This record gives sequence, C-alpha cells and structure tokens, in this order.
Amino acid sequence: MTIDELKLGCFYSNGAYGRTWGVRQLAEFSTDPATGETVFHFKGVAGTCRRKKGHCSPAEFARWARYQVTLVENDWKRVGGDADTQAA
Repeated sequence: MTIDELKLGCFYSNGAYGRTWGVRQLAEFSTDPATGETVFHFKGVAGTCRRKKGHCSPAEFARWARYQVTLVENDWKRVGGDADTQAA
C-alpha cells in the first residue's frame, strides 16, 4: 500500500498465510518531538499481531500492510473484494 491510502481507525492485513498472518488497526498519528517525523501507532487485533501495540514510521506500516480489511461477522474480509458485496 501507499502511505496516502492509509486511514486512521481502519484495519489492515499483511496478507500472509498461516502463523505469520496479522491484522492491525491504525490507531493514531503523532510527531516525534526529537526528530519532527510522523509516527504511526497501531493496535494488533488478530493473528500474530493480536493484543500487541506498537509504532513505526509511515513507510514501515505501508510496507507491512498489503490491503485494508473489515470484520464481517467472525471473518476478516478484504475491503473492495467480497466484503463489500456480502455486506450490501
């Protein structure tokens, strides 16, 4: 993904399979007081990321995130794929 596609409060998956799969919510943006650079703060909500919090640069988060996802009943679905047609 690109940095411009990332939205605060949305959920993203790394698109991996098996034990390395994960979903994170982009929780907040902040500015590092020492460097003045933007920092993304995220919450892990599923998979390998579950119950973890972290932060990274916008570029690192964009490299990790393969696509946006949404929770449909008990299943994470890719936004713009089956999730949109099933939810309608």
